[in-house]
Amino acid sequence: MAARASMPRSLWRQLARTHAAPTLQTTGLRTLQQRCVATSGSSRNGLQARAASAARRCSRPYSSTPPPPPPPPPPPPQSGIKFWPFLVVIALSSGTYIMLVNQRNEKDMPSIEEAKKAGRLPTATKTTPTFSSDDVTVIFVLGGPGAGKGTQCARLVDQYGFTHLSAGDLLRAEQERPGSEFGQLIKDYIRDGKIVPMEVTIQLLENAMKEAMGGSADGKAGKKKPRFLIDGFPRKMDQALKFEEAVCPAKFVLFYDCPEAEMERRLLDRGKTSGRSDDNAESIRKRFRTFVETSMPVVDHYEREGRVVKIPATAAPDAVNAETRKQLASRLGPDF
Repeated sequence: MAARASMPRSLWRQLARTHAAPTLQTTGLRTLQQRCVATSGSSRNGLQARAASAARRCSRPYSSTPPPPPPPPPPPPQSGIKFWPFLVVIALSSGTYIMLVNQRNEKDMPSIEEAKKAGRLPTATKTTPTFSSDDVTVIFVLGGPGAGKGTQCARLVDQYGFTHLSAGDLLRAEQERPGSEFGQLIKDYIRDGKIVPMEVTIQLLENAMKEAMGGSADGKAGKKKPRFLIDGFPRKMDQALKFEEAVCPAKFVLFYDCPEAEMERRLLDRGKTSGRSDDNAESIRKRFRTFVETSMPVVDHYEREGRVVKIPATAAPDAVNAETRKQLASRLGPDF
């Protein structure tokens, strides 16, 4: 009994099938087979067929291999509605709309070449800059949003008599000035969300410099050498190269270096009272990315040429101003 208890149940079943007593079915099969042996001719063939048929009906397959899995159910019937005609119609409609909008914009928006032919853009006919760096001092002021460029420029104007020029302010003022030769062009580009051609911006900067010097292009209208702080310009490499080629080579770049976390904190604090729609976290981060992608290559270019004065701008405005004055005296001389 102990040996029987220790044997697996599957072995017991196999032994039972192997040594089971002959059943009525197996006895019948043997009888048919014996009769097939004893019978000859057509009768034997009939008995053999009957015996084979009975064997197939009575035999039971026993195998340790599990049966194959049932076939997967058939996929659900597809809907009779076909959606691809609707997709084709939507795609064609969208493409037609975009084409019409582009045609309208191209028709309404003057191209740079057309504006030049119509006399609405300055032509690059000069082979030398308008101003010499020996007669005029130009300093580009760059830094990320919230680095404190405007604050420091205002202090340098009061302390040293610099002329502060902002490209954005000049574009806005020119757009509203009656009789402006560039006003309508600026409105057209701003209306369509396009960047105003750099020829216009550079021409406005040149005009502002001439006006500040009393219409003189040699820089000798006053007693002191004219000095300009150009704030927020150039924003791109092509603007920097074009300005130096057509207007005046820059002395150096005054770069206010400030971590993004500090600049974001300042802009968010300013946004509480400024009412500016772009002083929110999402817009601020977009402005950071734009500065890194477009303006930092300008800083890197001038730094390779040894024409960058980097001012740490994390400290309070008074400390940043003191460092700025120290660096300016080092580059321009104590009596500049």
